[in-house]
Amino acid sequence: MSVPTAGSKDAAPIRVLLVDDERLVRSGFRLLLDIEDDITVVGEATTGVDAVDQARATRPDVVLMDIRMPQMDGIQATRAITAAGDLRQTRILILTTYDTDAYVFEGLQAGASGFLLKDAGPAELLHGIRVVAAGEALLAPRITRRLIAQFTARRTADQAAERRLAVLTAREREVLALVGQGMSNDEIGAALFLSPATARTHVSHAMVKLGARDRAQLVVVAYQTGLVTP
Repeated sequence: MSVPTAGSKDAAPIRVLLVDDERLVRSGFRLLLDIEDDITVVGEATTGVDAVDQARATRPDVVLMDIRMPQMDGIQATRAITAAGDLRQTRILILTTYDTDAYVFEGLQAGASGFLLKDAGPAELLHGIRVVAAGEALLAPRITRRLIAQFTARRTADQAAERRLAVLTAREREVLALVGQGMSNDEIGAALFLSPATARTHVSHAMVKLGARDRAQLVVVAYQTGLVTP
């Protein structure tokens, strides 16, 4: 799946909901996003409860989600949004700081499509929104898969993992392992001597069989089941 580029004229703007309890942070994000032709801010929320309500009201493509908020935190709000049948197309991009790293895996399990550090530069943030809107997983470069591995390693049980993977064909297991390593469909195709379209089909089949919402959750499964190790 290709990632939309800035200024693309052949697609509707990416609709973004900003969720953060700090007004200055929201204002900064809005100023950055409002000047982009392919992104539009459709709402703001200051609490997790408000985030869920705003998501239902505005139907955003991407929710830029803070973790620490009153009433309902970002993890709970993410879980509520991704569980809503009428918000299946909404993707969650979680913002975190070094002292909230422990929440990242929980956020991905809740259905988030990726995460970024709060001190990410403007270009990194814009790229992240576009990647997630395109249905891809986003793992922050400075935390990446080692962080996920740190938490999933504690939850891996060999027998349970084998039962979970039993639904996949041998080829789908290979593809899942490469998704877990962060490879794109093009890279998977090159590694396995497949066309990108065939690689994409295998990824889609694995998602359906494993009940994964998107590629981010496939990454988590790859670590949980031991297909990818630190």
